[in-house]
Amino acid sequence: MTATQSNLAGLSRFIFRAPSWYTSVAFALLLAAVAGVGAFERPEATEVWRGVLFVGRDAWEGVFFIGIPTIVAGLGTAWVDRVVGGKLTPNRSSLLALVCEVVIVGFLTVGALVAYLTPLGQRFVFDVLVVALASVFAFRLLVIMAVSRSSLLVAAVPASLQTATAAVLLFIYSGTLHVMEAGGPLLDTFLMPYLARPSEAPAELSAISPDHFFLLAATSVLYAAAVWTFLYVVDRPWRNTLGVSVLDFLRGFIGHIAEGSRELEDFFEQLGEEAVVPVTVLSFQSTDGTEKARWVLPMIHPGPMGEIGGGNLPVRVARSTDGLAFPPHATAGHDFNLVTEREVDTVIEAADRAYDQITYSSDATESVRAKAGEASLLGQRFDDDALLVSTFAPGFADDVEYAVGLSTAAEARTSGLDDVLLVDAHNSNNGLDGPDLGHVTPGSTRSFDMIRAAERAGEQLSVAPRGDLGIGVAWERTDWVPEEGIGPLGVRAMVTAVTVDGDPQRTAYVLVDGNNMEPGLRGHLVDAVVDATGVDEAEVMTTDTHVVNTVEADNQVGAVIDHDDLTDVVTGVVADADDDVEPVESGMATEHAEVTVFGNDRTESLASHANAAVSMGGALAAAVILASLAISVLLFFVTGA
Repeated sequence: MTATQSNLAGLSRFIFRAPSWYTSVAFALLLAAVAGVGAFERPEATEVWRGVLFVGRDAWEGVFFIGIPTIVAGLGTAWVDRVVGGKLTPNRSSLLALVCEVVIVGFLTVGALVAYLTPLGQRFVFDVLVVALASVFAFRLLVIMAVSRSSLLVAAVPASLQTATAAVLLFIYSGTLHVMEAGGPLLDTFLMPYLARPSEAPAELSAISPDHFFLLAATSVLYAAAVWTFLYVVDRPWRNTLGVSVLDFLRGFIGHIAEGSRELEDFFEQLGEEAVVPVTVLSFQSTDGTEKARWVLPMIHPGPMGEIGGGNLPVRVARSTDGLAFPPHATAGHDFNLVTEREVDTVIEAADRAYDQITYSSDATESVRAKAGEASLLGQRFDDDALLVSTFAPGFADDVEYAVGLSTAAEARTSGLDDVLLVDAHNSNNGLDGPDLGHVTPGSTRSFDMIRAAERAGEQLSVAPRGDLGIGVAWERTDWVPEEGIGPLGVRAMVTAVTVDGDPQRTAYVLVDGNNMEPGLRGHLVDAVVDATGVDEAEVMTTDTHVVNTVEADNQVGAVIDHDDLTDVVTGVVADADDDVEPVESGMATEHAEVTVFGNDRTESLASHANAAVSMGGALAAAVILASLAISVLLFFVTGA
């Protein structure tokens, strides 16, 4: 992940899961009642019982004039939006109405304060209310167009519910029809009692005039034009360069975080490119033929976030194996994110084909450690194949580019190895600090360090003596949750024991279901495992699962949980795996899968556009709002309201 991509991922902290619709409705009614008590307080209530009566009436009037439009909008917007082809959910609809109610109450509070401190009077408060209702309409229009991808005219129908309901109530209970001097036998006899009821409303509403409704309509049209202009300007660069709409991205991003929807995958499919990726499987079976453990390594990245795309790949792999699954991180960055979760099925099918081709052998070598520059590789040969685990710890590193991984594996095979399962341990990083976050790219010094280390590891393994292989495995799910940086696979360990000349050499491989590790934690865990269990070599890896990154872009292993608690779990799991060691046979095979991934430089382009839209969109929104308000003020002066 680059700094640009991390900035984009960090935007997820501003998104939260929408509360249930009835929670939003209940809070809206409570807020409306409190606002009513403040807005319609009657000074004549001198006795206690009369005071209670009037407070109750004030609260009811607040619920009626402020709460009812919110309820109508909260319950009706989703239904109307879906009738016209939108996708707004009841939870989002109710939350949107509640937010708009807060905006209206805020406008009225400021307007009342200004009217109290100046000679502007009650009429000014209703001038402010006009602006508030028009602003609410504009905000709702913006959200509905973004979420439902409807045209302006179509989105205006559900967007107008809250403003229109409030306007109808104000029209009826302010007696505006009387002021307009409208009449006639039919109107006077049958409709007037229902369309003009000022006697049943607070006296403050008498300050409303027909001009207010004209201004509301004109201001709403003005603000709708401003919303369309804003969206057009922000969306233009996306359509010109990426061929997609920023509204599709916004809708999918919010839908995934706030509702857990799959809409974001539809957006990513528009960006995707076809790619062929190797899928390597290393299997260990007991002497009775049952599978004891299986390593599965597709060269894709388990992202982009949550369960979108391949974000939950480790769990999907674990569900597909008979033995204990080890799905470590491959040498691939965000450009190799799968665009949809459906693509994971293709990867699993390729892994199954590779598993079916495996031939087993009990021969293995002791593990070796090869270093070059900042790179360190732990390698072990199983028959003519090899498992290599790469790390840059104690230095900081994030993803290793796809091309670097292919070159590194190819270099290891020059010493006579067949298949190579190359793992990016992904176990030491300093969060989202720095300009590139330790990305290992082609042509970098680190890429050549990694290639040279693989060459040395391959040379050592090609001449290493062979012996009989035994392994033990163990797993603890742990009580930690993704918000604490640990995914559902918990902590897994495999201990290999290879006997060449007497005492077996034991090597511990620890896999933590998380996304990278805090600085220094990997070294601490390795030392603790060696000291506690007496193994000869050890390495700690993470799966790079992105289920831990739904809300926090930076949620590494050890950032939340206590390091000593994690150490106890890791050493305990390794000890259990060491006790489980028994003779096994192993085999490795590789198949290829054709999948749709983000594509070369697409992730960076998407992140750059999104970050630019955020930084420039704020300034553009401020300019549009100020211009609209200025025209609104001018309109008020021209009409004399």
